[in-house]
Amino acid sequence: MKLRMSSPDLTDADRLAVYEVLQTPNLSMGPKIAAFEQAFCDLTGAKHAIGVNSGTAGLHLCVRAAGIGVGDIVITTPFSFVSSTNCFLFEKAVPVFVDIDPVTGNINPDLLEQAVEDLSLGGGAARRWLPRRLPPVNQHMLNTVKALLPVDVFGQPADYDRINAVANQYDLAVIEDSCEALGGEYKRRTAGTLGDYGVFAFYPNKQITTGEGGMIITDDTEAADFMRALRNQGRAPGDTWLQHTHLGYNYRLDEMSAALGLSQMDRLTALLQKRAQVADWYAEYLSRIEEVTPPQMVENTSRVSWFVYVIRVAESIDRDRLAQILKERGVPVRPYFAPIHLQPYIMDMFGTQRGDFPVTEDLGNRSLALPFSGAMTEEEVVTVCQRIADALVAAEKLD
Repeated sequence: MKLRMSSPDLTDADRLAVYEVLQTPNLSMGPKIAAFEQAFCDLTGAKHAIGVNSGTAGLHLCVRAAGIGVGDIVITTPFSFVSSTNCFLFEKAVPVFVDIDPVTGNINPDLLEQAVEDLSLGGGAARRWLPRRLPPVNQHMLNTVKALLPVDVFGQPADYDRINAVANQYDLAVIEDSCEALGGEYKRRTAGTLGDYGVFAFYPNKQITTGEGGMIITDDTEAADFMRALRNQGRAPGDTWLQHTHLGYNYRLDEMSAALGLSQMDRLTALLQKRAQVADWYAEYLSRIEEVTPPQMVENTSRVSWFVYVIRVAESIDRDRLAQILKERGVPVRPYFAPIHLQPYIMDMFGTQRGDFPVTEDLGNRSLALPFSGAMTEEEVVTVCQRIADALVAAEKLD
């Protein structure tokens, strides 16, 4: 049995959708993108959807739409993929990380509230949250908090009632990184719709895939028009192909990718159900292994959208040794996530250190992503779980 880390769920209908585009002259922006965007409006109830070529591009455009620039402070989580911080570093904004909830891995709303309050006061209260080091360009341009950027980690939405209460009190933009949570729900409200802007992504291991691609949703018409222009080299409505109202980017989603995504959207409910079934199998068989904790759902999550399946090993277990044994036995696994504040370039730029965010670091040290996709069979899940149990025994013998 060959186990894969992940596998996109593709059908002949998906392949035919891409082939049909290849028979037309529209390979860049055309009717498939418009239809794909409309499918997201229909799904989420958002007024606007803007297709882009990656989740990272989508987050960056939201940063631009929110007016985030040099020296502005953005509060976010250090437990995420790096793009959720990179997107505002591109604009020379300043990250203020706050630690996470130990159950969900999402940003801790108590700490977020305290950080915003202290930063608004300035002085010593603010300094406890600010980075030890700031790039020279920001030393004399440090502004107040401009936005919050929570991440819906592993498909479980953050606590948006608490987050939005803080945002409303201090007039902050909320950019919801829902790149891992398509189809998830918070108190029966759709992930991606819980802030001013929401972003989804369609990498091959996501709930649906376009190969590469992303989608922004928002109810803000002015922001939507601005982001549509920026994704298309800054061309505003009325511009010709060689006219550019704004400094923009080539963040367009192509027609072939949109056609694949549109075809996948027709099966979204089934795709999510298949992933949920695999997650249920994992929960059942992992419950027999006491050194492992499966993902935990909280009451606010009315629906988790399974993106990856990340377990936590007991503190007494050497996670990296376990991962190596599993790899040798044909089970591909990955540590998930490496904390952003311990990435070399972040440490160099802002002086972050090990020990700054202990909950994030604990999860980073003990988390392990297992093989996961909607295409997995129960037999494959049983095999993974049995090999984990066997590998734990082998690791203990090595001690």
